[in-house]
Amino acid sequence: MFPLPSLERARALALGLIATGSLVTAGPCDIYSSGGTPCVAAHSTTRALYSAYTGSLYQVKRGSDGATTIIAPVSAGGVANAATQDSFCAGTTCLITIIYDQSGRGNHLTQAPPGGFKGPESNGYDNLASATGAPVTLNGKKAYGVFISPGTGYRNNAASGIAKGDAAEGMYAVLDGTHYNSGCCFDYGNAETSSTDTGNGHMEAIYFGTNTVWGSGSGSGPWVMADLENGLFSGSNSKNNAGDPSVSYRFLTALIKGGPNKWAIRGANAASGSLSTYYNGARPSVSGYNPMSKEGAIILGIGGDNSVGAQGTFYEGVMTSGYPSDATENSVQADIVAAKYAVGSQTSGPALTVGSSVSLRATTSGFNTRYIAHSGSTVNTQEVSSSSSTALKQQASWTVRAGLANSACVSFESKDTAGSYLRHYDFTLQLNSNDGSKQFREDATFCPQAGLNGQGNSLQSWSYPTRYFRHYSNVVHAASNGGVHTFDATSSFNDDVSWVVGASFA
Repeated sequence: MFPLPSLERARALALGLIATGSLVTAGPCDIYSSGGTPCVAAHSTTRALYSAYTGSLYQVKRGSDGATTIIAPVSAGGVANAATQDSFCAGTTCLITIIYDQSGRGNHLTQAPPGGFKGPESNGYDNLASATGAPVTLNGKKAYGVFISPGTGYRNNAASGIAKGDAAEGMYAVLDGTHYNSGCCFDYGNAETSSTDTGNGHMEAIYFGTNTVWGSGSGSGPWVMADLENGLFSGSNSKNNAGDPSVSYRFLTALIKGGPNKWAIRGANAASGSLSTYYNGARPSVSGYNPMSKEGAIILGIGGDNSVGAQGTFYEGVMTSGYPSDATENSVQADIVAAKYAVGSQTSGPALTVGSSVSLRATTSGFNTRYIAHSGSTVNTQEVSSSSSTALKQQASWTVRAGLANSACVSFESKDTAGSYLRHYDFTLQLNSNDGSKQFREDATFCPQAGLNGQGNSLQSWSYPTRYFRHYSNVVHAASNGGVHTFDATSSFNDDVSWVVGASFA
């Protein structure tokens, strides 16, 4: 059999054919390699990105004892073994501590250190992501993505083989196109090795969100743009590139590539269809961007100087050596579509029926006659019984609504204050009137999980999935297992975040 030309080979790989004549399922990095632009970093918590890869995808750490375990594909080239994670994390919380590089270069992503902007941890590091915040399925098989809340970030400042200076590179990421904000900056790609802003052109990373400080695309966003440091670029020099569309695909393929005085933005629905080119042309003529001064670190979920205000969800992504051809990228998109990303279940445990009226009772020994109630905007736990006043019974009663930010989860509307909902603010629960804002909807959405102590439900924040309803000194917080606040204490965490859902008092 004669060897296939590189581009034809890339197309054949995307269809599952390799030159040996054997049938395989090619991964994105097989396709890039055949196109002459091999992966130098390959990250995914959902699947292997090479057809023969059987190694580590990511590591999780559980809250009960600090133990860790590695999640690998179920089989060579396959989907992550979510059952291993589910078994290991049963009855406790889990964080993603390492996202392994599948390229063999050791370009693993770990907890981002402090930089120009310090992270929210007490030592200045960024937060780690919940291991359960972004459930999906690939070809019907369960997996988990990386749900980045503001303050969460991963980084490698000593990466190997990543483009430096004006060298050519490509990158793609599969993201949740419905999870974003205007903060700086939800990025994946090439950044400074010092975690500080070292000047124009020292980054080249995929950005996704609605930040308009430096540039924008058409409509109101969100947009795929390039973070080139001190600028989010949708095109060449203008503040607005009308050819860069607002995109809101549930699963989004975002691509950036750059070389000497050329770069491009491409994107597509990761679940169907082909790539579109949003920009293809010369580098910005603003000083510092031509030639570029890329430094070769890798970031996920943060800006080059560790700006931590953004949010988004990452499923998979790679970085290449060399400028990939459109044909190679088209074949990669075909492979992504063939993976059949779909939404996974957000909830577990006893079901909460939308429209039902409920009470929420604590299960911690000594506090199990206390219920979540409100006094004005303050949310706390109070002793409530059949003999309590009518006013208190109403204050401890809630109507279950479809989640304001995600209908797969729920929101809790006050029975006695119509239009007001439980929401977290500075990680303490409040009762506030729905102002219709995106921020309010996200803060007021919670995903019921099986109670961590085996009783009832634990109510996980949709926007900060490391955090759950927790009573602490009778005040209700959105607490994490071992965070920086006093109400994040690990002692009795599982009991304090488990609630029995019962009939409402009013």
